[in-house]
Amino acid sequence: MTEQEVYAILANALENLFEIAPERIKPEADLFADLEIDSIDAIDLIDYIKRQTGHKLQAEDFRNVRTVADVIQAVMNKAKQAENA
Repeated sequence: MTEQEVYAILANALENLFEIAPERIKPEADLFADLEIDSIDAIDLIDYIKRQTGHKLQAEDFRNVRTVADVIQAVMNKAKQAENA
């Protein structure tokens, strides 16, 4: 899975689950301040990502996530860990 594929999954989730306009979804966009995601939304987002990628982000993984790019990196790290397991 590439970063572009993860971005597409994430953008789709943000658009469809939370009705966020596509032009607001940028790598540097802060999930909480810019996109107005709250902690309950974050749980829904984690679940959606798991269903789409097969990689479950733990709550601990999400604590350090602030931007769209951070989510992509967290998923890529999980994918890399799975490959090395």
